[in-house]
This record gives sequence, C-alpha cells and structure tokens, in this order.
Amino acid sequence: MAKFFSLKNFTALSDLHPNMANLKIIGIVIGKTDVKGFPDRKNIGSERYTFSFTIRDSPNHFVNVSSWGSEDYIRSLSDNFKVGECVIIENPLIQRKETEREEKFSPATPSNYKLLLSENHSMVKVCSPYEVDTKLLSLIHLPVKESGDYYSLADIVANGHSLDGRIINVLAAVRSVGEPKYFTTSDRRKGQRCEIKLFDETEPSFTMTCWDNESILLAQSWMARETVIFASDVRINFNKFQNCMAATVISKTIITVNPVNTIVNVYTVEQLKVKALKHEGKADPFYGILYAYISTLNIDDETTKVVRNRCSSCGYIVNEASNTCTVCNKDSSRFKSFFLSFDMLVDLTDHTGTLHSCSLSGNIAEETLGCTINEFLAMTSEQKTKLKWQLLLERSKIYLKLILSHRARGGLKVTILSCKLADPTEASRNLAGQGHT
Repeated sequence: MAKFFSLKNFTALSDLHPNMANLKIIGIVIGKTDVKGFPDRKNIGSERYTFSFTIRDSPNHFVNVSSWGSEDYIRSLSDNFKVGECVIIENPLIQRKETEREEKFSPATPSNYKLLLSENHSMVKVCSPYEVDTKLLSLIHLPVKESGDYYSLADIVANGHSLDGRIINVLAAVRSVGEPKYFTTSDRRKGQRCEIKLFDETEPSFTMTCWDNESILLAQSWMARETVIFASDVRINFNKFQNCMAATVISKTIITVNPVNTIVNVYTVEQLKVKALKHEGKADPFYGILYAYISTLNIDDETTKVVRNRCSSCGYIVNEASNTCTVCNKDSSRFKSFFLSFDMLVDLTDHTGTLHSCSLSGNIAEETLGCTINEFLAMTSEQKTKLKWQLLLERSKIYLKLILSHRARGGLKVTILSCKLADPTEASRNLAGQGHT
C-alpha cells in the first residue's frame, strides 16, 4: 500500500523559484513564532497581525513562511498546527529573502527564498502523521546546524561574560520544566515566561528561559531526565538576578528534540550492560549505537497489544479502563482527542548477548516496520507474520537511549530512537563496539 501523501507529488523546497505558480509544498514544521499585532499604517487606529514558521522537506532544505492579515485569519491559521506536524501549503508567494535583515530575527535557512501566505489565495492543510512519508517525519530529529557545532554547558559557564549577548547552539538534557508564569506589563500587554533547567555531563544545572507561547507549549511535552534538546541560535546572557550565565529562546531559535545524529559511540550488548553498571546511581540517560538483530518481535501474536491510544495533546498513553489521559485531564482546557500509536517491546541481540524488552513506539516503529499504523491494522495475521520474518535476524544499525530504572527488566529501560538495516561493511567494521564509529 502506498503512502497517502508522497514527497514526489509536491514541489521540493530545493526547486523554489520566484516565477512559480500554483505551488503545492509539503513539509514538517520545525519552528514557529507567536502571533503579533502591529499598527496598520494604511488604516490608522487598526492593527495588522502576523506570525511565521519554518518548514523542512529534506535534510538540507528548510524555509521560513510568514503570513499577514486580519486578527481572526492569523489566529485561526496559527492555531491550526504546531511544531512537529506536517503541513501542505498551496499557492504561497515566493519572495527572495533579504538575508542580513531578515535573519536578524528569523531562523537562518539555506534557501535564498521565503514563502508568503495570503488570506485570499493561499491554503495550509495539516496532515496526519500516518498519511505522510516517514522520511519527512524523521526530519524533526535532525538539528538544523552541524551536530558538532555546539557549546557544552561548562564552556558557557567558563567563558562567562565573553559570551554575553552571543547567539550560539546548545546540546543538553532536560532536568526540569517549570510551570508557565503569566503576567501583565506596565503598558498592559500580556506576557508569559517558563524556566527550563538543562544539564549535561559537564554541568548539573543551567537555566534556559522561554518568553513566547510556542516554545513554552513545546517545552511542556519534554520529559525531565529523558528529553535531550539541540537548541540552535539561543541567546546567552549574564543573569544579574541569579548571578550566572543563562540561555534565552528567541525568534531565531529552532529546537530539535532527541537529536539522533549527535549519538556517535558504538557498543556491543555486553559493553552496554557494563556501562549501565558503571552508571549506577545516575539518573541521566546515556546513548549509543548498536549493530544487532531484532530477535523477538511479537506483531502477529493476537494476545500481545502492539497498538495503543495516545493523547493528541501530550503524547502519553491513555488509560484504557477509564479512556482518559491522566496527564491532560488535570487541565480540561488542554484535553483533546486520541490517536493510535505503535507501542511494543522487542529484544535486540548481537554476538555478545541480548537486550530484552526494548521500547519501539510511534513514528520510529512505523519507520522500522515500513508501514503506517492504518496499513498494519488492515493486515491479515499471515501478512503480519510475513512482515515479522522480513525484519527478524536482519542486522540493523540501532540508535538507543538507555536509562537506569528499577522498574524495567534488568534494571535498564531501553528506548529505540532509530532502527534501519545496516550496511554490511560498516556493521562488520563495528562488531567490536566501543572505540569504533
């Protein structure tokens, strides 16, 4: 069965040119700003509204999209989608961007162009993640800057005042996400802020502050001590109140959650188990690449549940007995519908041993199985068995996140971040594990 929306049916961002008409573009939203109002110079006393977002359709191509119009149009358009969702844009206007002026406030993009949406001619449609090419979905975990181009938190602290006011990239794990705080300024504008504490192997706690609703909404979905972020183009300042360096999310910032390509250390199963023992007492996750086989994959066993309901708002699995989301139900205004998601446990085996009960879920499971959830649900048990045997005992290159947990089997909670068939030459070169990349 073919995917409902294939990249081939759309104009690629790499092919954009000002003379194009009747354009249809598909991309994943990787950044988004809040709606803002400005005095309308043509109609004194009234306001025009605007917001912008950034879409990506391949590893090397992403562009900024902006829209101006009435408050109703702009707010309803902005409310229609969020970061991480795929959108189809019809009939945008292509304009050559003024790089120096525009990239002062917008994310830096490799394209020479930007897209403009008009209320009368353009249209934005949101796609279900199960209707789009999985290549597109995986782009959300790819940083927009070189994966090695970042400061460690200790470097920021050590460089202190010399980095004050600089815009840099940060790679770190989330220690905690504070409650959003709302306030009114002296000129009666409403504002909000949210403080996030980050950490890495060099620094136990570092503050990053969000001042806009879009980044605060994104941060609310992060999980303490589990989520890793690559924040490109955050501003570093000396915080006089706390007497320390701190980061601020600005309109240029694009945050990539759980960036896979920053993981470079290769291990065997045995080496991962040894590393876990050395990690004893630490709550932060560690990451690695494993060249291994999927040795258990119960997708054709009717007694094993591999598909579950997740909450559309926060992504947590819904309690099947009460059919409610225990996370979002605390705040009924954020409570939304559910979506179906893969959620299964698999075993991974190499020549040194087996990692049992590794979590394979969501989009990663779709990419690994090579089918959408709807395609899977339409399969007969024979087709599921055939799919299982296509995947079993095929050597794969697997990116893993590991966290010590007394509740997990063997004391180690293992989450698969990516699982693709390995290149045989590359795999044989890395059989020894650590020390080889």
